[in-house]
Amino acid sequence: MPTATQTPPAAVPAPARVGPRRLPGPDWLWAALLTLAVTTFRAGTPQLWRDELASWNAASRDTGELIGMLGHVDAVSGLYYLLLHGWVSVFGDSEAMLRLPSALAMAATAALVVAIARNLFDRRTAVFAGLLFALLPVVTRYGTEARSYALVVLAATAATWLLLRALERPGPARWAAYAVPVALSGLLHMVSLLVLLPHALIVLLRWWGQRRGRTVVGFALGAAAGLLPVIPLLLLGRSQAGRQIGWIKTPHLRDLAGLWDNLFASPLVGLGVAATALLPLAWSRGRRPAVELLLIGAVPVAAVYLVSQGSTSYFIDRYVLFTVPAWALLAAAGLAALKPRPVGVAALAALILLGVPDQRHLRTEQAKETADGRAAAAVITKGYRPGDGFVPLRGASERFYMTDFQIEYHLPDRIRMRDVFVRRSAEDSDDLFPVECALPERCLGDTGRIWLVTRGSGKDDAYGRLPADQARALKDHYRVTTSTHVRGLRVSLLERTR
Repeated sequence: MPTATQTPPAAVPAPARVGPRRLPGPDWLWAALLTLAVTTFRAGTPQLWRDELASWNAASRDTGELIGMLGHVDAVSGLYYLLLHGWVSVFGDSEAMLRLPSALAMAATAALVVAIARNLFDRRTAVFAGLLFALLPVVTRYGTEARSYALVVLAATAATWLLLRALERPGPARWAAYAVPVALSGLLHMVSLLVLLPHALIVLLRWWGQRRGRTVVGFALGAAAGLLPVIPLLLLGRSQAGRQIGWIKTPHLRDLAGLWDNLFASPLVGLGVAATALLPLAWSRGRRPAVELLLIGAVPVAAVYLVSQGSTSYFIDRYVLFTVPAWALLAAAGLAALKPRPVGVAALAALILLGVPDQRHLRTEQAKETADGRAAAAVITKGYRPGDGFVPLRGASERFYMTDFQIEYHLPDRIRMRDVFVRRSAEDSDDLFPVECALPERCLGDTGRIWLVTRGSGKDDAYGRLPADQARALKDHYRVTTSTHVRGLRVSLLERTR
């Protein structure tokens, strides 16, 4: 009797895993290194512009002086200033070193972008996302910026990554981990807390499909824990908002186009991202993750627009910079899904090439600051004598150009000039700016020579837009002996006549 052979049961393929997987090492490492290389290449060439000079000035103060200042102004940047203060004390305050923390933050963000793409889509999308994000002009723009925005992008992207992990396998530890970057994001820049809106919508959409009530509760507790340490800063920042951002105008619908162009530091790249970011929504395979990414990219922008219709406007591109990774992921998904595959590669290359002129410009000396403080300081250094005084263009309407900081940053340490019209220093005033003399003539003292630095073209006179009472005091007691024009600035040496 023949023996019946047993046929082994057909192998049943394991169900496709839904949701994020662990961070894949090689896939994220190359993206981080590429982004770091791009953002550090010639990072010290562009001159610091006024916002970066404010960061340098704050970070250069003693810890007590810095904390005293934050009680009156710029509290919303306090955590970044404290971090930069520690960084500068170790690595110095050259342009490249001041900007390196931002480059590192963008590199870490690139790693998270690749990880999110790999888990929501596939490896091809992850490669496209890593390349696209690393080579976006805006990543270079803010990866070479001594401000908090790159760190905010990192914190918000980390919050998204940890949200996805918590949704994959909810638990107290994962929701607690999620709360950490939420808190850091808010402490670095309060507007970035708007990322909680799309996160909440994603949780609700997932709950609607799975009916997992514990997920909603876990998210609520995690978000609340992240918000808790930010509440004092929210209250203090609110009281300083008029002085800090009172210059931002209430937006109109037409301003959305301008914000989009600036959000990518290139109108052409912004247009290309907009065109490709909508492609995944048309394909059922990637529709759900595409919708979730679209929420992360679009909802904060819409919320900022709506909130800015009130008494205080927050409508400026860098305040919603944290949405860029979501847009890059959407665009990469659209490009990676194009058929045949070489079409997607060619489209990605074309999109990157659109940003090359902007990338080149971002590495020029005047990419951020049009006035040449470096050259102006060189003029003073060449003609300096001990005992010389200093009068920068400051005034109520001009001090935000920070001409004084610009010159002071580029002057050698050996040069010490008395700021003639300062009655009380910024440090003593617990402020970003010093208090100037109400009666300038009484503050001249016996200063024999004064270096006057004003803004303007070569056609402007030496006194430029100097406050009238300060100009009058100088004209009554000094004469201009030399006047040198450099890009955007005029440096004049005044000698006493009586």
